[in-house]
Amino acid sequence: MDLRQLYALLAVAEHHSFSAAARALHTVQSNVSTHVAHLETELGSVLIERSKGELTPEGEIVAARARRILGELRSIEDDLVSLRDDVSGHVRLGVIGTTAVWLVPALLDALARDFPRVEITIIEATTTSLVPQLISERIDLAIVNLPVTDPDIDCGTLFEEDRVVIVPEDHPLAASDRATWRDLAQHEILLPPVGTGFRDEIDADARRARVALDAKAEVDGLRLMTSLAARGFAPAIVPASAVPASDGPWRRVSLEASSRRGVGLALPRRATPSASTRVVVDAIVAIVAEEGPTITGISAAAATTAAGED
Repeated sequence: MDLRQLYALLAVAEHHSFSAAARALHTVQSNVSTHVAHLETELGSVLIERSKGELTPEGEIVAARARRILGELRSIEDDLVSLRDDVSGHVRLGVIGTTAVWLVPALLDALARDFPRVEITIIEATTTSLVPQLISERIDLAIVNLPVTDPDIDCGTLFEEDRVVIVPEDHPLAASDRATWRDLAQHEILLPPVGTGFRDEIDADARRARVALDAKAEVDGLRLMTSLAARGFAPAIVPASAVPASDGPWRRVSLEASSRRGVGLALPRRATPSASTRVVVDAIVAIVAEEGPTITGISAAAATTAAGED
């Protein structure tokens, strides 16, 4: 087994064909096919279902290990370079959209100023999409909606924020600056899908208020849900950081007796963060501490991820 075989397998898994994998690796298709075939022969298992270009169950197991192996190799290089010179390396950061809007610009500025040799790739996605990428180590860390309870992920709180309601200006709920859960239960509203962390907390608050909420639509994406509410589709319960910066045909309404949304910093439990990942963690924590309290409804918390502890 050699690294070329592992790179070939992961390329096919990502691009779903041998030809696309060859283009990604800047080689020819026959080389990719040969590397995968040799790996399959050595392991005695079919790893790729050729007709679909997808991993078999055996291939999924090998790919998960391969990602971890190649990630550790990258970390070795990054850590050794950081001893000789300033920190360098490539970091893949996943981030939920509501936080990305205000945190990512400051993060990019901080890295360019303090660690210019650290390269970063930003993946904006929902928590439900980011968690599987963390587990498979396709990303190095992620800013996610809490709670995240997967045993393969270490997660600590970055900040908490109020939940508010974005209401179209011609909606009955717009007549007041505050709303109760019973007020919301009288109208169809936009909600995240059942099973997401944000929806679980909303449903728990509604049960405590002894009401049932009526979803006009379920939207897995808080920024999109906020946009729909601001455009007049229906009211939506959103985190404070999702409130649009500019005025429009909508109103922000406070929600009484609502729990706060937690946002956390998550890392794969089985991987040791590289030096470049650790400086990104430190930069995120510093930015949240400095800028979080300037946003209405947000309060920073001490990060408790393993990468942020000495």
